[in-house]
Amino acid sequence: MSPKKPRKKRPVKPKVEEIEEEEEELEEEAFALSPASLLHALFRPKVLLALAGIASGLFFYQKLEQHIPDLSQREEYQIATKDLALIPAPPHYVPIDIVDQVIKRGPLPEQVSLLDQGLVLKVAEAFEKHPWVQNVVSVRKTNTVVVEVVFRKPAAMVEGKQGMFPVDNEGVLLPPEDFSVSDARRYPVITGIQSVPEGPAGTFWGDLTVTGAAQLAEALGPHWKELEIVSIEAPPRTTAVLSLDDLIYRLITTGGSEIVWGRSPKSQRRGELRVDQKIGKLEKYYRDYGGFDRPHGPYEIDIRHWQEISRRPLRQQSNQRTLMRR
Repeated sequence: MSPKKPRKKRPVKPKVEEIEEEEEELEEEAFALSPASLLHALFRPKVLLALAGIASGLFFYQKLEQHIPDLSQREEYQIATKDLALIPAPPHYVPIDIVDQVIKRGPLPEQVSLLDQGLVLKVAEAFEKHPWVQNVVSVRKTNTVVVEVVFRKPAAMVEGKQGMFPVDNEGVLLPPEDFSVSDARRYPVITGIQSVPEGPAGTFWGDLTVTGAAQLAEALGPHWKELEIVSIEAPPRTTAVLSLDDLIYRLITTGGSEIVWGRSPKSQRRGELRVDQKIGKLEKYYRDYGGFDRPHGPYEIDIRHWQEISRRPLRQQSNQRTLMRR
């Protein structure tokens, strides 16, 4: 066997040239960022000419602006705030002078300019402050200002020590001065409330018992009149900390019968009948007996059971109950 020939080692290429090129690039970059290079670039003729043009433009714009008329004060861009357009039109229970009230409460000036860039925000904030306004949906500028709002709706009257207080379905106090005696009679009365409103109109009453009763009043809707219900009796407060699940409400009829309704419609307690189920029981009972006080009432009528309705006479104060399958 012939001996193996030794392999020739490839010569390593020197990288000296590459390293020198990288050093030169770094030096060029450092020079480009140095103050000297920046000053050199700044004082080039083209750069100086451009800067001079910008400075001259700003100077002449300020001078020109002083001579341009303020179009926002032109009569054709001015509108009277009392002519603001509301959509939808306020319902019958909202004061007809709602816009005038917003202007005074805002406050908003008598005249505004459609060119005012802050006009939309000013109008929205003014309407949001009014106790009858639940939400401002939008404010748009056309040839006038169009405001789309959601109004609060009265749900009940709370009987208090100092009179009757209207609330919406969330327990928000509405302006009592906007309701006449005849207006107050259109709504169910909430009795048994020991608290007073914590704030002015447009704020929550501050008592969960009122909130639950107001929710119940809204749920009854048109049924409370046809079923001859006159009031919602709130339970007495036994502790400072309550939830809707702790509150059992009663409905009082014109003849004095007491219907044990149960919890608020928004209670999360398992096993509680739905609102439509309870109203269905009430309507069937009313049709079958011709009212809640017949034949020998008034009664205490408990509709909370799944199948039965229990009834006992109130006048006799008897513990005997009659169970009726509905």
